[in-house]
Amino acid sequence: MQVLSALLIILLIPIISVMAQQSSLTTTIITDPNQVFSRAKEDAQSYSAEHFMVTRAIDDSSWSPDGNTIAFISNMSGRRNIWLVSANGGWPKQLTISDQQQAYLTWSGDGKWIAYMSDYDGDEQWDIFLVSPLNGEVINLTNSLDASEEFPSWSPDSSKLVYQIREKDASSYEIHVMDISSRKVQKLTTKTPGELSNNNPVWSADGLQVAYTQFSADGGTSNIFIVETATGKTTNLTSKMESRLYAIKSWSIDGKKLLINSDAANGYENVGLFDLVSKKIEWLTQDKSRSEAGNFSPDGKTITWVSNVNGNKEIFFYDINKKEKSILPITKGVNTLAGSETAFTKDGSKLLFYHNGPDSPKDIWVYLTKEQKFHQVTHSFVGAVKGEDLVQPFSIEYLSSDGKWKISAFVYVPHNLKPNKQNPAIVWIHGGPSTQSVNWFNPIIQYVVNQGYLVIIPNYRGSTGYGTEFMNANKLDAGGGDLSDIIAAAEWMKKTGYVDPKKLIAMGGSYGGYLTSLALAKSPENWAAGVAIIPFVNWFTEVENADPSTREYLLSIMGDPVANKTLWQDRSPIYFADKIKAPMLILAGGKDPRCPKSEAEQITNEIKKQNGIAELKIYENEGHGFSRIENEIDALKNIGSFLKKHVPPSPKKQ
Repeated sequence: MQVLSALLIILLIPIISVMAQQSSLTTTIITDPNQVFSRAKEDAQSYSAEHFMVTRAIDDSSWSPDGNTIAFISNMSGRRNIWLVSANGGWPKQLTISDQQQAYLTWSGDGKWIAYMSDYDGDEQWDIFLVSPLNGEVINLTNSLDASEEFPSWSPDSSKLVYQIREKDASSYEIHVMDISSRKVQKLTTKTPGELSNNNPVWSADGLQVAYTQFSADGGTSNIFIVETATGKTTNLTSKMESRLYAIKSWSIDGKKLLINSDAANGYENVGLFDLVSKKIEWLTQDKSRSEAGNFSPDGKTITWVSNVNGNKEIFFYDINKKEKSILPITKGVNTLAGSETAFTKDGSKLLFYHNGPDSPKDIWVYLTKEQKFHQVTHSFVGAVKGEDLVQPFSIEYLSSDGKWKISAFVYVPHNLKPNKQNPAIVWIHGGPSTQSVNWFNPIIQYVVNQGYLVIIPNYRGSTGYGTEFMNANKLDAGGGDLSDIIAAAEWMKKTGYVDPKKLIAMGGSYGGYLTSLALAKSPENWAAGVAIIPFVNWFTEVENADPSTREYLLSIMGDPVANKTLWQDRSPIYFADKIKAPMLILAGGKDPRCPKSEAEQITNEIKKQNGIAELKIYENEGHGFSRIENEIDALKNIGSFLKKHVPPSPKKQ
């Protein structure tokens, strides 16, 4: 669940392509700030926060066994519940009715049940439920207060579910299998060390084995394991290979090969076929960008994957016999494979995917593989919002201040602005840090741009999508080089000719909320305001109070708190709260297990002690991100009113 609504979607943007492919960073041509511009639009409409937040969110999806119906999760009722819709489109039918959010659903092969996850007010203590697609009967399979059971997957005969589970006081995930009839649980892994975790279990086609990935806490290394369900015999397939990332995605129909992701080829995550006999990898991609493995088609003749280049994603098909690849011929943007275990129907005649872009929210589409035609199934926009009124970003690059990295970013420029250096601008800082901002629909971004704020969204060092070395570049340096990349983004925006240097705003969620707080504390001269959403502000108390899994991750990127005490203090905004001069808005979730609300309360109290301006809003029935529609609307309205009060946009007519 992302901050507020995790909405995405369609159509390609005009890209300013002024980046030369050169081997040396010092000779690379970086995007000229004068190349971005404001597009003229005579009838551009101004929208309210409600307009953007009532837009429907489409989350996970799954095929019915006959391929005629799609189950998906949406907030159309104001809560993220399960809905059913015909594969041909039409009005969907609500299946579950719950005040709690649901996530990750998967339809059993015999058609009797849909398994899904649900937690309690965003606390991320997930239980696995079953719901009958025929009569809506709901069963809580796990019903455990002391463990979180996640990402269920049906065995081929629909008699069992494999899933990952984390005890409440543990940092590691284990892999368990439950027999649905008897509720008997088989533990495929046990006593995994705290610095490791087991994820993404995948059944073999005969149901006799399960493959899974074991990650290090920082996600920097991983290995693929296979376990025999009858005997419990476990084999580490990649332990003797170079220490890299190896992750299982899908199992071939004949059981002889695994479709995997790995950075072993060139330091970037690519797609490969792992032969279980020879232990060799046949690389299907060797790009210097990130590719994500998909599925085998039911006949075993085709493989899918998604390739990501600077935040745009495209779906590929690979003919195994011909060794030829082709691209799904759809408008560029963020196009990703849908479905739970597979995007294909059982007969392979249809493929489920999401089509996303900056000017339209995430929707479900169906591709007819034989006819090579596709159609839209869901329609997320509601109300008066028109896609043509939304702003499409420019894709730009700038050089980091230390000269080590090219930083990719998206830049949004509102319609009808003049380059008079009078406009406010926001540096939007994504969370993670190991994630990536992509070219999708973000209701927060489109709302503030619609109100007259320019926005730059940098993929600072530590982001994914640019190779392993770049992803690891902020290890033991959190709040150091990545913060300098944020400040460099602000400097780049000043040079566009549109931005008033005294009207810069830092804004972000989770780790982005942390960097927002640190930016205001470490470079107070740069900022007119800051908005920190579900932040942490004190490395010591964050590690002490966060859930064990988050704790292990944070320790992996910042080291030991005793040995590195000076670093931890230097990178904790709370120790520099007296330096914060800009007004600050802090939003938090009362049940947040990753960044507890006490972090938001700390920074608020410290700023107020210094007679600074700090506005705090805690949504007590939310977790790490907001999923209830009334809270999403309220949060966005709070952001809008705060910004207009402290850094108002320039008048519409300039």
